This record gives sequence, C-alpha cells and structure tokens, in this order.
Amino acid sequence: MMSLKGKGAITGIGETAYERASPFSAFELQIQASLAAISDAGLDPKDIDGIIPIGITGAPAEAFVMNFGIPDLRFSALAPLGGASGIAAVQCAVAAISAGLCNHVLIPAGRNVSSGARAGVRIHQMPQFHQVTEYELPQGAIAPAQLYAPMARHHMELYGTTSRHFAEIAVGIREHALLNDNALMKKPITIEDHQNSRMIADPFRLFDCSLESDGGAALVVSSAERARDMRQPRVVILGSGEGHPDSPSSITQRPDMTRLGIAKAAPRVFEMAGVTHADIDVAEIYDCFTYIVLCQLEDMGFCKKGEGGPFVEDGKLRLGGSLPTNTHGGLLSQAHMLGMNHIVELVRQLRGQGGRAQVDGAEIGLVTGYGDMGDGAMAIMARG
Repeated sequence: MMSLKGKGAITGIGETAYERASPFSAFELQIQASLAAISDAGLDPKDIDGIIPIGITGAPAEAFVMNFGIPDLRFSALAPLGGASGIAAVQCAVAAISAGLCNHVLIPAGRNVSSGARAGVRIHQMPQFHQVTEYELPQGAIAPAQLYAPMARHHMELYGTTSRHFAEIAVGIREHALLNDNALMKKPITIEDHQNSRMIADPFRLFDCSLESDGGAALVVSSAERARDMRQPRVVILGSGEGHPDSPSSITQRPDMTRLGIAKAAPRVFEMAGVTHADIDVAEIYDCFTYIVLCQLEDMGFCKKGEGGPFVEDGKLRLGGSLPTNTHGGLLSQAHMLGMNHIVELVRQLRGQGGRAQVDGAEIGLVTGYGDMGDGAMAIMARG
C-alpha cells in the first residue's frame, strides 16, 4: 500500500471568534475562516483547486467557487464522519494532492447553533441515527450524552474508573482555556466543582460535556514540497488514518462498548509516521465528553485498556506534564468546532505560535477526531 507519509502539509489555518448567538450564518462563518486560512498560507482564493467541506452545515463546493471566483476547481469530496470528519478530510486531501489531482485543498467548517446545528436538532435530522439507536430510542435516549453514557458507565464498572478521573481531564483542559483569548470558558474549575456540577446523563456531569457554540475554522492542505516555499513554517503530515467501530452500530449492543474506531486506526498511523508514543510532544484529543478522551488514550496505546483513569490522574495531560493535551481548551472549554479547532491548535503548536499555552520544544504532535457512534480519525504531524 502506498504511504502518504510526508506527502502533504498544512499550510494555512484560520478561525473566527468563538461565541454564542453569532450574528453570522454558518456559511458566512465558513467564508470568514476560509479567507483567514488562505491568507495565512500566503495564497489567493483563486489558488484553491480542491475543497472538502465539513459538517451538516458545510456548504457545497460550488458555493465557494462562486464566492471566491475559483477558476478551476479540480477536486471536491465529503467526509461524513461527524467529529472525525476534519482529520478524515486531511487524509483525503493529502491523497488527492499526492495523486496529482490538485495543489491546494481548502477544508472549511462553520457552525451556528442558533440556526439549527445544535446537537440534538442535528441528530434528529440524520436518519441513520434512528436506525442505529433502535434499542436506545424506546428508552428516550437520543442526545449524545445519553447515547455515550453507557460506554462510560460500563468502563467504570469493568475497570474501577471514577468520576474524579473524568474531573481531572475537565479541570486540566479548563486550565488551558484560560490561556486562550479565543475560548468561551474563562472561569477556573476545581475537581470539587466538577463533582458538584449537575448530572446530565449518568455518569456525565455538566463539566463532562462539550460546549455548544458558534464559529468557523478552516485549513489549507498543500503538497509538502510546495509548503517549503510558502508563508508559514511547514507542518508536515507524517501519518493519518480513520477507523470505524465494530458492528453493530448500536453502542449498547456491541461486544465491547469500550473500544472505539480509533483503536483500528492508531497502529496504522503510528506505523506510517514512523514514530512512537514517547515521541509525541503535544496531543489534541477530541473531547466531546471527558470519557471519550480517556478511552482514546487507551485505544491509541498510551496505556492499557482500563488504565486510563490512573494514567490521567497525575497531571500528565496538563501543560508541563508528559502529554500536554488540548492546549487550546478543546470542545470542553474553548468551543465546539467539530474538532477543527483541535487541528488548528496542533498546527499552531508545531509552528511555535501557541502563545501562553505553547509547549516548549514541540516538534511532533497528534490530533484525533471522534464521530457519532464511534468513528475515529487520527493524524500525526511534525514541524518542518
């Protein structure tokens, strides 16, 4: 199988302000973020010849052709993996560029919850959710917290994982958000604050759950060779991959509820990248819920299955720890941007542009995505 190692690089990143009740539509937010990413790469909108829109609010490629005056769009695609879509799109972009189909691929995302992209509304708009939750819907479970809570509770019963382990993840990520001017949550929290927050869906408390927010984020992916002569320091994609959970799609009916799709992707990505877990300087891990962070750490092989709780409880995930994680504040405390903000943050870290949250000497990092019923995607990137 042909390897995509080192074939592509992220050359441009862009974000809007993250807020609630944005006056802009999801499409307008995509346009704003896209223009910022294109400018960051030192390109003109007319240089874009590939587009992979992200999310249920993603505009079709033709909308960008019209608004940007793109003269020759050569490639477009969709990556419908929920929160894993951004990284899956990066892999798709690198493959298209490596095949010679295009030169610069724009990956845009925009979200305005006040215009109907709220998680519960979104799920009701997606027929496949009604098909894969046939055992859960009769019990009234439809919101993501309700669907994923059994996974976390099962892990707790099997391995002794506690809510305080989840709290450690939430508190550490909130600490990082306090260093980010473009983060929604600006109040520090303690372990006890987490434990006293209201129950949403047992065992998930309020501070275990990601935010609902408005905003836009975008990336430009180019060939690694072209990136040498572009505006920003080069961030090369060493490895990328996606994986899907075991059947059936209904979470509560799986033989192992604690294994996500990323468990299949991670070994391939590490092998493609040619690095080990010890080489990772910084991680941006999809955090729709605290438990999903813990489970991904296990599935990626940073610790054995069932040891995620003890792994996180000594501050490993905080700045200064051995695996600084979600240095921007993540979905839990910065904003819910479908995981695109995680990719943007990793690029900043590897460029050395992480501001107050910069990880000293960060040269190699990873980013993950988690989609819907357990889809997983992962990429490892490196400076220069």
